[in-house]
Amino acid sequence: MTARTTLLDREVAQAMSALSAAAKKGLGDPALAELVMIRASQINHCAFCLDMHLTIARKSGVSEKQLDLLEAWEEAGDVFDERERAALALTEAVTVLTDGFVPDEVYERAAARFTDAELAHLTGLVAVINGWNRVMVSRRIPPGGYAP
Repeated sequence: MTARTTLLDREVAQAMSALSAAAKKGLGDPALAELVMIRASQINHCAFCLDMHLTIARKSGVSEKQLDLLEAWEEAGDVFDERERAALALTEAVTVLTDGFVPDEVYERAAARFTDAELAHLTGLVAVINGWNRVMVSRRIPPGGYAP
């Protein structure tokens, strides 16, 4: 598969990158941020973003076991702690939006484990990675173009 176009407006890319950086910084947990971005990218089938964020996750100290079991995090026992599980549940709910809303129990679970500010940054991070996924998938950008 070849890219449809590699053109992306520089101002758009800079704005999305700034939102991503602000959300990661406000969340304050680089490893968790990468787990969230990888999980959304798995759901959205974004090979470019998976390639990039798996590389960053390894550099951020995310364990290979977590990366191996991320797609099945709900069944992975104690591989993920409660905070990570709440963030992943929220990530899936915001990414899929099957019923048009994030279920109250998913939001409340996350709200119990994150401050209001952290929750705002987590939600922003999920929103921006979904945006990046859509930008990359719609243009069919293949993996391998990320240079750390």
